[in-house]
Amino acid sequence: MSSAAAPAPKSRSRGRVTLADVARHAGVGTMTASRAISQPGMVSAELRARVEHAVRKLGYVPNRAARALASSRSKVIAVLIPSLSNAVFTDVLAGIQDALDQYGYQVLISDTRYSDAEEEKLLGINLQSHPDGVLLTGLRQSEQVRAMLAASQVPVVSMMDLSDDPEDMTVGFSQQEAARTMVRHLLGKGYRRIGFLGAQLDERTLKRAEGYRIALREAGLYEARRELLVPDPSTVGLGAEMLGRLLAVAPDCDALFCCNDDLAYGAIYQCQRRGIAVPGKLAIAGFNDLPASAWMNPSLTTIATPRYRIGYEAATLLRQAIEGTPPASRQIDLGFTLMARESA
Repeated sequence: MSSAAAPAPKSRSRGRVTLADVARHAGVGTMTASRAISQPGMVSAELRARVEHAVRKLGYVPNRAARALASSRSKVIAVLIPSLSNAVFTDVLAGIQDALDQYGYQVLISDTRYSDAEEEKLLGINLQSHPDGVLLTGLRQSEQVRAMLAASQVPVVSMMDLSDDPEDMTVGFSQQEAARTMVRHLLGKGYRRIGFLGAQLDERTLKRAEGYRIALREAGLYEARRELLVPDPSTVGLGAEMLGRLLAVAPDCDALFCCNDDLAYGAIYQCQRRGIAVPGKLAIAGFNDLPASAWMNPSLTTIATPRYRIGYEAATLLRQAIEGTPPASRQIDLGFTLMARESA
C-alpha cells in the first residue's frame, strides 16, 4: 500500500501573492515586473499592461517595507497641509498627485489644522515611515519641526510662499506683494478709506495684512482702526459678522479688502441684507479666486493664486531632489493675477 504524497512545504508568505507570482502570470522576469510597478515609465505600454493585469488578477499588494530595504527608498512622500476642507489646499493636493502618480510614489497626507503642535506630532508619525521627501505648507515651522527635518536628512520643499534663504527649496508667490497689488488697485480706482478683514491668522494671512499696510502707508492713508483681525477659522458667516464689527468702528470705509474669498462672500451677502450697494457704497475685494468668485453678484474682484501649479511644481522639484537631479532653480515664483471684476 503506497503512502500518501508528502504535503508541499508551505511558503513563508503563507499564501500571500508575491512579486514572483505576478511575474510568472505576466510572463516576465521578477525585475521587470518590479520595474513595471515601481517605475512604470521605464517599461513599454504593452508590458506594463500585462503586469497591471496580473496585479489585478492575483490581488497583489506591493510590500513597501521590503522594497525600501532593497532600494534604500520608500517611494513615500509626506505632505503636511493646514486644512483638508479648504478648496485652496485640495487644489494643491491635486497638483501633487498628478505630478507623482506616474512615478509610483505614495502620498501620505496629513491635516495639521493650523496647529504647530499638530504639525510636530504628524511629522513625527510620518517620519517613522521613512519618507523619501517632505512637502510642507509655508515657511514658519516650530523649532521641533526644523530639528526633526534636519535629523531625518530628507529633502524638503515648502509650498505657498518664497524664502529669502537660497538654500531652501520653495514654490509659491509673494503673499505680501499680492496683497499690496490689490490695495494699489483699489487706490487706483479712487478709494481712500480702505478696510481689511483677516481671519485664522496663519502666516499667509499675516503677510497679506502687512502688504495691505505697506501699500496704504506708501499712500499716507493707513489707519489702524480700519483693520480687523481675528483668530477664528475663516468662513462665509464670519465674513458677514466681521463686516458689521468693522463698520461699527469705521462706518466711513469706502472699500474693503478681505484676506480670502470666503470672508469677501460673507461681506457681500451682509451688504445685500443691509442695503449697502456694492461697489457703489462699499467696494469689496477678496483673495484666491475660488470658483464661485466669478459668479457672485456682483462678481468678486480678487487675486488668482496658482494653487494647482504650486502643488505640481513643488512635487516635481522634490522628486528631482530625491533622484539627485540638480534643479534649475530652488526658488520657483509662480506669481499671481489680479482679477478685476464688478465688486471693486
